[in-house]
Amino acid sequence: MIEVFADNGALNTAAAERIVAAAGRAVAERGAFHLVLSGGETPKPLYELLATTEWADRLDWRNVHVYWSDERCVPVDDPRSNAGMTRRALLDHVPVPAAQVHPLYFGGSPRQAATDYEALLRGIVSGGVPRFDLVLLGLGADGHTASLFPGTAPVAERQRLVCELYLPDQQLHRLTLTLPALNQARQVVFLVSGAGKAAMLRQVVAEANGSAGQGPPAKLIRPVSGELEWLVDAAAAGGLNL
Repeated sequence: MIEVFADNGALNTAAAERIVAAAGRAVAERGAFHLVLSGGETPKPLYELLATTEWADRLDWRNVHVYWSDERCVPVDDPRSNAGMTRRALLDHVPVPAAQVHPLYFGGSPRQAATDYEALLRGIVSGGVPRFDLVLLGLGADGHTASLFPGTAPVAERQRLVCELYLPDQQLHRLTLTLPALNQARQVVFLVSGAGKAAMLRQVVAEANGSAGQGPPAKLIRPVSGELEWLVDAAAAGGLNL
């Protein structure tokens, strides 16, 4: 499902509503809300909105567990850290228990960090694949989502839940959840903003039911038994035929 919003403010309000609603259902039905957040600039205003009293009071933070879809292998106080950005924008301002915040990278080798995070995720369901209640994702202009970049090994991974990768052009190691982890989610919400994403959004939507092994990685996000929503602003939706 694709919903288009007039501006970024309306887009973020809609995303906040999705999170609050999903949290309410999860806590009522299963006693906890397992939320996967994305990094980058697009979701930052959403996190700042959720940190306001109006919105923060609508979430039962005592039963929220926070994860990340991907991370750069940098210290948390590095401006490039997704966990650091999220803490400053949201988590430092709400009463979520520290033990329920699970940053993807906290030092050490990328491979070991990926192994440790996979163990943490499998521990949620005693060795199986967790079903996150809501996964928030973004869309890169090159078609990547999380750190599933075109032509990289994690895109083809079908066993591991967490992979490490190195991007030579960025001279940076990253960690990412893989398709087996992301596609088990009960709800996946893409947040897409800006005219710079319009061409890729059009391509992803057009190819969503195409070959699994080709094209932008974002089109491979297909929840096995969950919901997939695209929340986009008018600028990003400019190339869509709706």
